[in-house]
This record gives sequence, C-alpha cells and structure tokens, in this order.
Amino acid sequence: MPDSPPAQQQSPPGDTGSMEPDPRDEMRGYRGRDLLEGTAALVTGGDSGIGRAVAVAFAKEGADVALAYLSEDADAEHTAALVRAQDRRCLLLPGDLGDAEHCAGIVARTVDELGRLDTVVNNVATQQPYDSLTDITDEQWLRTFEVNVHSFFRVTAAALKHLPDGGSIINTGSVNGLRGNKSLIDYSATKGAVQSLTYSLAQSLADRRIRVNCVAPGPVWTPLIPATMPPDKVEGFGEQTPMGRPADPDEIAPSYVFFAAPALSSYYTGEVLAPVGGETMPG
Repeated sequence: MPDSPPAQQQSPPGDTGSMEPDPRDEMRGYRGRDLLEGTAALVTGGDSGIGRAVAVAFAKEGADVALAYLSEDADAEHTAALVRAQDRRCLLLPGDLGDAEHCAGIVARTVDELGRLDTVVNNVATQQPYDSLTDITDEQWLRTFEVNVHSFFRVTAAALKHLPDGGSIINTGSVNGLRGNKSLIDYSATKGAVQSLTYSLAQSLADRRIRVNCVAPGPVWTPLIPATMPPDKVEGFGEQTPMGRPADPDEIAPSYVFFAAPALSSYYTGEVLAPVGGETMPG
C-alpha cells in the first residue's frame, strides 16, 4: 500500500518513473487461474496506472491485450513487456482517443492483429482542477467530454460488431461521478455520464449476454495525479479516505478481472463496483 505522497508535479500526461513513492502497478503477487484463457482484450489508457495493472492481470489470466494510449511510449513499452512476460501478445496503439477515427481504428487494429476481441475496457481519462465553473473554458469542457465520454461511446460502438455474445465491456468511472467534486466539475460530470451509460448499455445488450459494468474507484496513485494536480493537492493525496491513503492500481485491477471473467460474474451487468477506501455514499 502506498505512503501518502509528498508534494510533486509533472508535465501532462505524466510518467510512472518520476512518481514518489513508486506505485504498485505490475501485479507481481497476482496468480492467474486461466479465467480469460484464449481471449483478447482492448484496454484504453493502458500504458500506466489502473490500465497497466489491468493489462497485466488479464495477461496472467490468459488474455492477449491491446493497449491504447496517448503518447506515453516508455510507460506503454514497460507494460507491454510485462504482458509479454506472461507469454501473451501485446499490441501498442498510440494516439488521441479524443479523435473519432482513432477510436474506430484501434478496434479494427486489435481485431486484425489479435484475431478477436472479447473484452473492452474503457479506461482513458483526462482531468484538470479548477476553482470555479467559470474558470473552465468551453474548449476544456469539450475536450474532457471527448476523451472521458465520447471515446467510451465510439470505442464501444466500433467493438460491438466484433464482440461475441457473452463478451464484456468494463467502464472506468470514479467516486467523483458518484458524489461530485467542486474542483473537478467537468471531470465529475463525465464520470456521472459514464455510469449512466453503463446502466443503459447493460439493458441494451442483455439479449446478446454482453455484460456492461463499471468500476468507480476512489483516489488511486497514478501518473494522472501529479500530472494534473498542483503540488499542494498532490501532497497527502488520498488521506481524506477512512483508510487514510490512496489505493495502488494493483488493488483496483482485480475488480476488472471479476467483471471480465464469465466464471466470476456471469449474472452481473449494469453494476457499479466502487473501491473507495471506506467512504460511504448517501442514498
């Protein structure tokens, strides 16, 4: 489990190697049980953080993995090495997921090069804190929705003709989508939309037995934090939770394995699993 981080800052989109303390994101102690043997998964935002841990966990369960990410080549190559160390194939797909054509393209390349697509993990996200709604420019508002919501819609829409009946779609939400955040207004709005999208898609795809679920974590120590938050907000990140600390990505990734594996979650769809370190929600 991570220590409370000291004040620090990086340039976006962030780099795992510059983080202090180092996050646990390689699933080193995780033992697979062939729960995803013979399948292929596409993970957006797969270069680092939760995406890295999910990719490695899926590989340990027997899946080939395609990783879509913006431009963090060093992190992506490290994640790919971890996947390939499990004797699984790994495809790297750099580019801007705010672009509609790129969203369709990563699905096509995944199917072309891995031969199939069984699981989609919509995990990519961007955020930027602001003190007031009036500080958010129209450009920033639209960009946050392009990446955090529109890419989920576009990747999923492109994937539906390839996913087998009984496949799985897993969306990454956030505790901020459950209870809001006054300094992350646009980000919180996108995560609320992701959770509603999850509910609606689950109903829409039930006849194909495609399960659509959401993991909505609390604070997680990933490169997104020092890359998008000021140093004073990074210092002590996650201390407000009842557990008094942020999660490591390794602690979140098993939730995605649960939703991806039919042997574990065949009767789960339209669910939001919230690993939030003990925080309780009203209602």
